[in-house]
Formats: sequence, structure tokens, C-alpha cells
Amino acid sequence: MFLFSGILLSLLLPGFLHASGIIPRNFSSVIINTYPHDAEAFTQGLAWDRGNVFEGTGLYGRSSLRQVNLETGGVELQINYGKKIFAEGVTVFQNKIYQLTWKNKLVFAFDKHTFSHIKTWPFPREGWGITHDNRNLVVSDGSATLYFLDPDSMSERRRITVHDQSNHVRNLNELEYVKGLIYANIWKSDRIAMIDPESGSVHGWLDLSSLRDRLKKNTEEKVLNGIMYAPEQDRLFVTGKLWPALYEIRVIEAD
Repeated sequence: MFLFSGILLSLLLPGFLHASGIIPRNFSSVIINTYPHDAEAFTQGLAWDRGNVFEGTGLYGRSSLRQVNLETGGVELQINYGKKIFAEGVTVFQNKIYQLTWKNKLVFAFDKHTFSHIKTWPFPREGWGITHDNRNLVVSDGSATLYFLDPDSMSERRRITVHDQSNHVRNLNELEYVKGLIYANIWKSDRIAMIDPESGSVHGWLDLSSLRDRLKKNTEEKVLNGIMYAPEQDRLFVTGKLWPALYEIRVIEAD
């Protein structure tokens, strides 16, 4: 009888017997501020560091690392990659900017003040998004897996599989560490997954489709991609590939 009841319960309440016991909550957003953003920037990653905004852009022949003025959207410092490099996400950790590449299987480190090149590491998989948890670099490769890496050697310390009520969550893209959770854009989706960094469980879903609806030309290419958190003031920013605006938002419980 107990076994039957358990099976029946799992059929009636999908996710109730989820290994972590977590049923994801649903969130939406309110726009606090709107800032200009380069509409030609194929945004792959954003990072905040003590008032400075760093952005990684992609595409072959257009990939770059930039320091951007939040208020004006103007580029204050920039390096451009060669035509064979497709750059991806960025994060700032211990005075270095780390930037991934998509299929080049390389990770670059630069001085955060001067953009001078420090080191290049080989990386055995595609690079999509990157953040850090104050100890490890956390990297996505477009699958349902997040990799926790040593920031000095790029060796893998551990990994987690991201799941939402027993289903793997794939296409993990741009990442940001926000108040103990990893936020991840889901490629070609208007949602951000809020992920427990220990278990891989999705604690919540942030629906930002209302932001994408504001675009005048809402094409498939202009996907949501770019999350930035300023811990000093508890500010959260998002943008997308080729978006003309960078939004500061407040997360609210969905109706």
C-alpha cells in the first residue's frame, strides 16, 4: 500500500518527490532603470566590478572584451580578437578578467585595469558562460552541466547537473552568481534559472519575456543574454544580444 501510494503521489504531483525537495518558484521583474547599450554588440557576458562594467561580445570578426560606461553605454576600453576567435562570457575574479571562447577551446585572462594579457589556458569543451563563487570559476558549455574550476590551473574541482523537478535543464548559457545562487540564461529562452550551486536544483524561474517584447525588431537572433549583479548596492542588470538597452530590474514574485 505504501509503495502504491508513493507511485500515485508522484503521478499526481510531478516534482513533489524531486530529490532536493524543491519546487521552483516563479518570478517576474520590474524595471528600475534603463541604460543605453550598443545595439551592434553581440553580448555574450556581463560582469560588474566595483562600479566598472565589463562586457564580452561574440561572432567571428566581431568578438571583443570591453569596459563600458553604465550611464552612457560608451566603450571606455576595448580589445578586439582576430577573425578566428568567437568570444563568449566574462567574469572578474582576483583582479583578472576571465573570458571564454566558444569553439576555440581557450580561456583568456587579462588584467582588469589595463586589459593586458596575462595567460591563456586550453579548455576541453565549448565555452558559453562563466562566473565565480568567490572560490571557483563556474563555467557552462551549453549542456545541463556546470563545471567548477580552479582559477589558476583551470582544472576541474567538481561539477553539477542542473535539474528542474527531475528534468535536466539544458542550454545553460551566460552565468552570474547572485546571493548564493547561480543565475543562468537559457539559450533562446526568455527565462533565467536560479540554481543551487551544491545540488544543481533550480530554486526559481525568472521570466523576462516582457523585456524582450520591448524590442522594436524582435528577431530570433536578439536573445536574452547578459546578467550582471552589483553586490554593493544589491542591483541586478540584464540585456541581450544586439539589444539597444541594458535594464536594471527588481525581481518580484509572479502572480
